[in-house]
Amino acid sequence: MTTANSANVTGDKKLTARIAGTVRHSSVDGPGVRYVVFFQGCPHHCPGCQNPDTWDPGAGEEVAVDDLIDELSRTRFLDGITLSGGDPFVQPEAVMALADAAREKGLTVWAYTGWTWEALQNGAAGEAAKDALSHIDVLVDSPFVEELLSRECIYRGSSNQRLIDVPASLKAGEAVDVQLEGGVG
Repeated sequence: MTTANSANVTGDKKLTARIAGTVRHSSVDGPGVRYVVFFQGCPHHCPGCQNPDTWDPGAGEEVAVDDLIDELSRTRFLDGITLSGGDPFVQPEAVMALADAAREKGLTVWAYTGWTWEALQNGAAGEAAKDALSHIDVLVDSPFVEELLSRECIYRGSSNQRLIDVPASLKAGEAVDVQLEGGVG
């Protein structure tokens, strides 16, 4: 069995991620209590973005993915992990490693992206980003559109963004919406 730590080494170089920060206990970035990683770097630059400080790919701090996994492991009372940003799909190798470690712990994995499901599937963010989708449970896709700001869209900022059930979508070959408890999706 491969451990998360040994899986995050390429040759002699450990896998790193450039991040803006983490939140150990969030209740707004998906259902339940979530550990959130805010990735640094975003090509979308959505007007009205709540995290414009994450756009610059050279800002933030570079951290070992193993250190993030260790912090995740030490954080109690979690239901899942959320990969946000910036855009996590600009660092797909780190996404896959974090997602796999979270799943090994029985946690759900959500990711936010400014790309659409279809664009990711068509390779717009690269083949590794397309591969990273299979490591995610729920994808919140599409750019934030300030004119479509909606406080009624649960876990989304604007009404064009979708909550996508990734395993069901991969099986169906098209985006399948998540159905949240209470019928709100």
